[in-house]
Amino acid sequence: MARAAPPRLRRSPVVERRVIAFRNVSFSYRPGEPVLCRANLSIGAGLTLLVGPNGSGKSTVLKIAAGVERPETGSAEIEGHDLWRDEVAARRNLVYVPEQPELTPYATIADVIRLVCRLRAEPLERGREALEAVGLGALGRRSIRELSMGQRRRAVLAAAWIGVPRVVLLDEPLEAMDRAIRERIADWVDRLRVSGSAVVIATHEIEPFVGGAGRVVSLVAGTCEVREPLPAALEARGELIARLARGLDRLRPEA
Repeated sequence: MARAAPPRLRRSPVVERRVIAFRNVSFSYRPGEPVLCRANLSIGAGLTLLVGPNGSGKSTVLKIAAGVERPETGSAEIEGHDLWRDEVAARRNLVYVPEQPELTPYATIADVIRLVCRLRAEPLERGREALEAVGLGALGRRSIRELSMGQRRRAVLAAAWIGVPRVVLLDEPLEAMDRAIRERIADWVDRLRVSGSAVVIATHEIEPFVGGAGRVVSLVAGTCEVREPLPAALEARGELIARLARGLDRLRPEA
């Protein structure tokens, strides 16, 4: 008698870890002028580029995801924790670098870095290395109020480089940076991506990040459209992202 064939093993589906989630999020700065209107968004690990025309709400999305702005309706979650109901858990492994950072003006750069190292249980040497990497190694004793806006941005980036956060939100990280710092930022982003962190970047300068991007979120008329997967060919991927950044190539609404 012929033996029955062994049952075929079926692989369990790979479920991507959802890191950032918006559910029906609405937000406006002025009555009757919504920036987001019942927007839904789900972002997993890897590098996500946030694109759209000027004024489309890219910075607002990052502020809501960082817990800086509170949605008028709906909810925003980080790793399953509501940013306003479970604030400590949601923000524990989150780093946000705004386009125009605000720091305590009378603290020194060294004070800020020392505090971040303590909060993240990292040796102070990691902080010193981060300051050297952004070109501020000799300015540790200088107070924040003495820094230019570009130097403040670099100080905040240095703080972000300490440790390996699971969620990183960057708003125009390359703006006003010289070539060496830009290359270090791109390398850092790639290391985070490979390590499994979720990195979301709002930027007009997409070229340094095209190769590592796993998805694109385009902001159109108060909604978030997710494109994933992206074309494998680098040139086609770059062209698609550039079109999305200009508000073109929209997804057709489902019937």
